[in-house]
Amino acid sequence: MKYMDKLSISAVIITKNEEKRISDCIKSVQGWVDEIIVVDDESSDKTPELAKALGAKVFLRKMDIEGRHRNWAYSQASNEWILSLDADERVTDGLKEEISEKLFKDPECSIFIIPRKNFIGDYWIKGGGLYPAAQMKLFKKDKFKWEEAEVHPRSIMMGGTRSFLENDINHYTYDDWEDFLKKFNAQTTLEAVKWRKLYLKDPKKAAYKMNFVHAVWRVMDRFVRTFFFKKGYRDGFIGFMIACLASLYQIVSYAKYRELKFR
Repeated sequence: MKYMDKLSISAVIITKNEEKRISDCIKSVQGWVDEIIVVDDESSDKTPELAKALGAKVFLRKMDIEGRHRNWAYSQASNEWILSLDADERVTDGLKEEISEKLFKDPECSIFIIPRKNFIGDYWIKGGGLYPAAQMKLFKKDKFKWEEAEVHPRSIMMGGTRSFLENDINHYTYDDWEDFLKKFNAQTTLEAVKWRKLYLKDPKKAAYKMNFVHAVWRVMDRFVRTFFFKKGYRDGFIGFMIACLASLYQIVSYAKYRELKFR
């Protein structure tokens, strides 16, 4: 950590009802970055209080569009460099050392892409396209933003150079299969709402992009890609289950979309 007194970083964390996770997330960067910002989306639990108790600057803001919400959170940072985190992510000691060295040695780089280890409970998912699952997580504030989209916004790089880091962020994606299915249900609902809005705006475009034939094709395509091409089989039964649920994502989203469409 010897270089971090020369470069300041703002860790920016997005939360909603994360009282079980927020403390470990903050502690993974506490004493290493000089600013921790938590932007909370109207939590009904003790997330804001726990974050404040650990020294974070807490802002309360209702999420409207995910990309816009994240961009607003970044705008609250006082440092040039931002480390973007979710409450279920943990920064490892190895990554902290590597970031310190890279920021010190390569000041021209504006974006660092960091690999992530995704977990179900304590199990690290190695196949199925879930590793390294690298993302632009560390960046200069004026060189990165998110597309203002409600579901799965795209990251946008605005100039500068980028570099890939070797050490991981640990991403505790799912507590267990019940948590997996809960998030699967929430995400497919958001997907359906997105397509419903597109249908109201442009029915022809919606019919082209979201239809029964396309949804059925994606069932087969996603399973083959996830389990075989992306080596989900490396994780045995867990890999098989992930491939099955990945294959069902589009057809479940389509079923919910049809339900909304014909109300």
